[in-house]
Amino acid sequence: MKKELKEYKNIHMIGIGGASMYAIAAMLKNDGKIVTGSDMQESFNTKYLESIGINVVIGHSTDLVKWADLVIYTAAISDDDPELAYAKEFGIEAVDRALFLGEYTKEYENLICISGTHGKSTTTSMIASVFLEAGLNPTINIGASLKRINGNYYIGDKKYFILEACEYVDSFLHFHPTSEVILNIDNDHLDYFKTVDNVVKSFQKYVGLLPDNGCVVFNNDDEHVKSLDTFNRKAISYGVNNKAILEARNIKYSKLGFPEFDVYYKDLYYDTFSLGILGTHNVLNALATIGIGINYNIDKKIIKKALKEFSGVGRRFEYLGEYMGAHVFDDFAHHPTEIMSTYNSSLSVSHNESWAVFQSHTYSRTYEHLQAFADVLSKFDHVIICDIYPAREENIWNVKESDLVKLIKEKNSNVIHIPTYKKIVEYLKEHVKKDDIVITIGAGPINKVAEELLK
Repeated sequence: MKKELKEYKNIHMIGIGGASMYAIAAMLKNDGKIVTGSDMQESFNTKYLESIGINVVIGHSTDLVKWADLVIYTAAISDDDPELAYAKEFGIEAVDRALFLGEYTKEYENLICISGTHGKSTTTSMIASVFLEAGLNPTINIGASLKRINGNYYIGDKKYFILEACEYVDSFLHFHPTSEVILNIDNDHLDYFKTVDNVVKSFQKYVGLLPDNGCVVFNNDDEHVKSLDTFNRKAISYGVNNKAILEARNIKYSKLGFPEFDVYYKDLYYDTFSLGILGTHNVLNALATIGIGINYNIDKKIIKKALKEFSGVGRRFEYLGEYMGAHVFDDFAHHPTEIMSTYNSSLSVSHNESWAVFQSHTYSRTYEHLQAFADVLSKFDHVIICDIYPAREENIWNVKESDLVKLIKEKNSNVIHIPTYKKIVEYLKEHVKKDDIVITIGAGPINKVAEELLK
């Protein structure tokens, strides 16, 4: 950025309704900036921003850009976007969201970045809950909604900033973390990274951002994460019975499927923890949270209480209600590994038959993981495939919904392609029975199916 943050007065944001962008907009408004924005569709986020005095246009508005002395845009915005093109043509400074956030968070004494291919939002929310429970008044920016703060951001003081840090297009390399969590490394965002080796290289650069007195908390169960050089920074490894510094042992499950486990730190018994969310993958997320708590000398009783009371975040195997006696859930999962975790979580819920309503997110991801998507989705009793959600992409891969249906049918004949949300709802109403479980799965707006079904 060409100037110090305090020198910018009028800031325009392209894609202001996105989870991170909307949080940044609210923070800037709180800092006394004049904020405007645009988005391609109206949403809860855009309506909220309007309610706090931010002028939001649905569509494009170069009239708002002309008054700005800084334009912030997301990675999803193309170079030919009318507002971005206008800013460049008339010499208005324009910066990527991640670069701006990197500069913004420099004002904080401690920046705690939570990264990884899967589980970032849940773990960021767990850590935020611990810091809130400890009365540390952190500033928080999460990619999902946390009930405790009634949203995905919280404005605290300048000592701690807890940030979900995404690796896409190397975004997290713009940050200046004092502590990092690395949950896992998988073959995602290959439209940008091309190979998983390049993903690993990006995470290696990310570790290198830590100062000499920084700390990295990392998953010792993940081979890619385990291979990273921590450059002699303080490192707390975690895992399940794998000789990590922080271990979960003797994992048991309640009748409702909630995990309880003993934690050992440096091979000594630390305490026994219980979670209020499902899934063995959340035991690992909890260990990462405990590791950060230990690094910041937070009392283990506080960590234990916060984790016990943590009930998850929006769209992460979120229970939404019942339809004619069937249990309806929604999950943001959009990678085969994440869907496998969703499937495993569903097994701990007593039910008759399972219905997976899946909308793949982006053509590139569908193409890269077509067989893996088919393998995991075929495990559900019934599968409904919705039209692919394109997000930022054109279909240069020529991948089709029928390709996925064909592969699933090789293992499970109970699969059907239904293109629209409305028709999916109609189909479910005719076929779902009492005590079935329905899960809408995907990073796009497929959750509208669950919402409409429950109406």
